[in-house]
Amino acid sequence: MAKKESAGILLYRLLHTDLEVFLVHPGGPFWKNKDLGSWTIPKGEFLAPEEPLAAAIREFTEETGFTPAAPFHLLTPIRQKSGKRVHAWAAAGDIVPALVKSNTFSMRWPPRSGRKISFPEVDKGDWFPIAEARNKILAAQIPLLDELASRFKN
Repeated sequence: MAKKESAGILLYRLLHTDLEVFLVHPGGPFWKNKDLGSWTIPKGEFLAPEEPLAAAIREFTEETGFTPAAPFHLLTPIRQKSGKRVHAWAAAGDIVPALVKSNTFSMRWPPRSGRKISFPEVDKGDWFPIAEARNKILAAQIPLLDELASRFKN
């Protein structure tokens, strides 16, 4: 069986001369009380024939309610702990975290209760300076931050 693939957008902005990135926190009961090492770029799975960039834009829009704008700069794909390959693009933008509106997913909760409850895929999003983002983001995604930051070094 082929490993699953995801695609996402690493949105960034320059605030004065400081580089900041927009990350999202996963929704649902598993992530509820987790912070450090749990944030992520907005991303999601895709299947052929969908192109990875099209999937990245779709996922960003579904998880935030905002559509990122070109130009998109391809970053080196990473592999997460699960083996899933993540294709990512950096894009400049500026969105208001308080206005983030995510799609939802359903799961049985509490476990073995027989009840299905809907949760947002993303429960919040926020801007972080690169140094803080390195602590917030899933460890496997840190290389995406590093590659983006290296493009802004003098």
